[in-house]
Amino acid sequence: MPQEPHSKSICTSSQNTHHSQNDTASIRIIKQLSESPNEGTVLIDVREPTEYAAGYIPNAINIPIKSQPDAMMLPADEFEDRFGFEKPSADKEVVFYCKSGVRSSAAAQLAQQLGYSKVAEYRGSWLDWEKNGGEAKRP
Repeated sequence: MPQEPHSKSICTSSQNTHHSQNDTASIRIIKQLSESPNEGTVLIDVREPTEYAAGYIPNAINIPIKSQPDAMMLPADEFEDRFGFEKPSADKEVVFYCKSGVRSSAAAQLAQQLGYSKVAEYRGSWLDWEKNGGEAKRP
């Protein structure tokens, strides 16, 4: 049964994940989130700032895992000083994507280790988004 864009959870369980505790988000669900933001869900692009600047999924925030690996460990005030937006709270659902799915998987594992319980990955990531005609926003 399809979930509404503003439903509590946008993730779908996947039996194909090698990290069974992580959910995966389909392109259909990511499109819904990009068009109608959900207060309880945060879409996080973990690519580097130059990649993000070249194009990102609408409504995504940029937290680069490679150059800022400690970002999710920062206290909320330091996080906001560094990134210019509020740190996603651990009670929100966080959905990670990158270019092809490798960095987003690492970010999802890290988020779970830090106490985030609603964690998902958009496994196809940016390459899948582009391939399927997803809108590219620029800062």
